[in-house]
Amino acid sequence: MTQIMRKFIQRALNKLSKLDKQQIHALIYDLARENEHMEVVLDSLTDGVLVSDKDNRLILSNKAAERMIPFREYDMYEKIIWDVVADRDIAEFIQTTIEREESIRDREFTLDNLGNTRILALSIMPLVRRGRVRGNVVHIEDISEKRWSEARLRRAESLASLTTLAAGVAHEIKNPLGSIGIHIQLMQRTLDANESVKSDDVRSYLDIVNEEVERLNRIVMDFLFAVRPMDIHLEDHDLNALLHEIMDFMKYEVEESGIQLKEDYQVDIPHILLDEKFIKQAILNIVKNAINAMSDGGNLTLSTRCRGDEVILRIIDTGVGMSEEVMEKIFEPYFTTKDFGSGIGLTIVYKIMKEHRGDISVISQEGRGTTFTLSFPVPPGQQNLIGETPGEAGNIENSGNRDSSGEDQ
Repeated sequence: MTQIMRKFIQRALNKLSKLDKQQIHALIYDLARENEHMEVVLDSLTDGVLVSDKDNRLILSNKAAERMIPFREYDMYEKIIWDVVADRDIAEFIQTTIEREESIRDREFTLDNLGNTRILALSIMPLVRRGRVRGNVVHIEDISEKRWSEARLRRAESLASLTTLAAGVAHEIKNPLGSIGIHIQLMQRTLDANESVKSDDVRSYLDIVNEEVERLNRIVMDFLFAVRPMDIHLEDHDLNALLHEIMDFMKYEVEESGIQLKEDYQVDIPHILLDEKFIKQAILNIVKNAINAMSDGGNLTLSTRCRGDEVILRIIDTGVGMSEEVMEKIFEPYFTTKDFGSGIGLTIVYKIMKEHRGDISVISQEGRGTTFTLSFPVPPGQQNLIGETPGEAGNIENSGNRDSSGEDQ
């Protein structure tokens, strides 16, 4: 109902005793027309809408909702909203959320109807009028195409990554294969030239061949680790506690490198879903790179903040930094600026973050240091716990700081 119509009706109701039969008829006609207009608008929406009253009885739905959600019976109005929903999981979700007086956004459900699979995202919010809760609104969005597009994009990214990785492997194995070929030829020449061959000469060649074979084996193992699907097991975790544990483990190495560690964690960030083993591996890789970048000491800062429906982790060092050209390539396989290492570590970190439906980015400047930003999605069940302002980076009151000694500041 429009604001203009609402004011008109209010004025008419105030003068109802003075209206004649024709005026009352006109008022009812206008109300019916306005109601019809609202129904047309609701039925034109591509998203589904269900509305219940304060007694949890269904009082309104649109055609999109009736197409998306399986209902138990045709005549479903004035009945308890979760009783008319045929899908048990969705019905339980609606009942639990409403009875707990919670607001939850984008809880996903997969429905399979005769081989036609759909993915729905349900949100439940209170229906508030004049500061009082008068019922609940259930919003239903069909995100099937969105999820399938994301899956296609991930497959395309995986294929592109695999192509790049295969090219990197081909380049990496050329050197050890060439070295092996040369030393086999040297052994053949030695054998052809001498009837009696000194074992020391052959052994020196064989030692080099063995070294190159080991090098080839490491390249293949790194390649397999990079291309194999990760066996990710997502569990509810407190990211702050995990970071405390990692940095306690790294404390000695940090102190020995002359680095001042600062841990600046927002104390009330929601728990997130992650695989502890893989996230530890990713964070340790970035932290060790930061230590290597500060050979003369410096500052290393880890901070967490909640921003919207994401938890943000920043790892900041004051090391040598990187050029823009290097920044563009650091997640590419076998790219490295070091004299040691496989050059695949950050490729694995990138893959781990994508497997967690998160993201990773880097900002760096030569001589000024580097900042890695890792973002993790907040599970729908935790999103209703997020406050309006705690995610601001400058909100010191909501942060917990520790220095390198591990004590709260």
